[in-house]
Parts: sequence; structure tokens; C-alpha cells
Amino acid sequence: DGYLARRLNQVTDLGKFLDPLVDKLLVLAPLLMLIELGQIPAWGVFVVLARELAIAGWRVSQPKISGANLWGKLKTVTQIGAIALLIAPITAQTIYAQIAFWLAVALTIISGAIYVLPRQAGRIEKI
Repeated sequence: DGYLARRLNQVTDLGKFLDPLVDKLLVLAPLLMLIELGQIPAWGVFVVLARELAIAGWRVSQPKISGANLWGKLKTVTQIGAIALLIAPITAQTIYAQIAFWLAVALTIISGAIYVLPRQAGRIEKI
């Protein structure tokens, strides 16, 4: 886990790459199940998947692997919280689960933009 690696001062480039990858698997597997159960629309999950693939591809093309930023961490926590609400067998919280899911989708888009756009602006300034 990234937290443990930082705590023990054992951060590596491999860990910086694998930690977000594991987070993506942790999130996408239950989202696919929730589509099958009809609890969330497939296009919302497609947005999440598209962002994750785009950022993963972009990160691999960078000369230095950077860790997740605050927005990316907030996105992951929100996604996991939304999934927990969506799979919990409590019918009274359905509206809260849907709100949490759409908040997670919004944070997915925002965090992806924040991740890439400042770096693109830096490239333009250097040219």
C-alpha cells in the first residue's frame, strides 16, 4: 500500500505505478457488477474507465512516474464510498448511493483534468 510505503520510506517507481493500478481494479470490478445488477448506468462507468485508461497511458509516457495527487486520492475514496453505499443492502439509502456515485463520476472527470491540464500548460510555456 502507498501509505505504508511512504511511512516506511520504501517508495519506488514500481510502487507508484502499481498502487493506482490496484485501486482501479478495486473500483472497476464492483462497478461492472453494479451495471449488471441495473443499479448504475453503464455510461457512468464508461466515463470512469475512460479516465483511468487515459491517465494510465499518459503516466506511462512520462519520463518520471509521479504519485497520485490530492484530487486523485479524493476521487478514489469517493468511488469506494459510493460502491459501499450501492452494494449495502439498505433500501433507505438508495438516493444517497446514487448521489455518491454521480459525485464520484464528477470527481473522476475533475481529477483527470487537474492531473493533465497543468502539465500541458507547463509544456506550452516551455515552447
